[in-house]
Amino acid sequence: MLGTDMAEALKSRHEVIGVDIDTLDITNLEAIFIYMEQTKPQLIINCAGYTDVDGCETNADLAYQVNALGPKNLALGCEKHNAALVHFSTDYVFDGTKETPYLEDEQPNPLNIYGKSKAAGEEYIKNVLNKFYIIRTSWMFGRHGKNFVNTMLRLAKEQDVINVVNDQTGSPTYAKDLAALISDMVQSEKYGIYHATNEGYCSWAEFASEIMKRSGNNLAINPIPSELYITKAIRPKNSKLSKNNLDRAGFNRLPHWKDALGRYLG
Repeated sequence: MLGTDMAEALKSRHEVIGVDIDTLDITNLEAIFIYMEQTKPQLIINCAGYTDVDGCETNADLAYQVNALGPKNLALGCEKHNAALVHFSTDYVFDGTKETPYLEDEQPNPLNIYGKSKAAGEEYIKNVLNKFYIIRTSWMFGRHGKNFVNTMLRLAKEQDVINVVNDQTGSPTYAKDLAALISDMVQSEKYGIYHATNEGYCSWAEFASEIMKRSGNNLAINPIPSELYITKAIRPKNSKLSKNNLDRAGFNRLPHWKDALGRYLG
């Protein structure tokens, strides 16, 4: 989802090489060294990840291979070839127990394997590399992959009413908007950890209701607490992310999530 939009956003400014797993497996350090020696990139943008949150609970080894070891390998490759690294992380590195938005420098305390593997990936990058952008984002939707918006639109054709959790709060993020921000950010060399989501907060139930409203569907959304929607992985209740570092560095915040949703459904 994000990789396609990232390549599109960068192609007017850079020579972009799109790499998928069949070309390069980021869990293979030797393969990374060889590929970087061949291509000599100045910048690597890591959009790879094992993002099936519940799947990570039963495939923990794979989660750590892709979400922790993979970023470490890329950081080692960047360090060897003096390249910069953009790495995408997640709101799930936090436990969601506080009321206010999480600051960039707060200590991660993930609740599930997905969050733990992503937090480990962040630590590996910080320990190996100086030239990095770690971008924590949340609730992503876009044109090039499975996402909550498309799932709701599909269910609207199949059902009359659906239960959606109403006590997890975060910011839906449009991959195209995020890609545009990162395209600007990498020109700056203002390295560090950033939170980047579309503006505004909502619950999953509120997000679903807005999708139905804007798409003209009649699917009724029944808000329920997390305790009534059992999943393998525990989700944080509060996924609000502070934009302090984004503001300090002078980068523009993304548009409101409702604006982004309108453009996506357009």
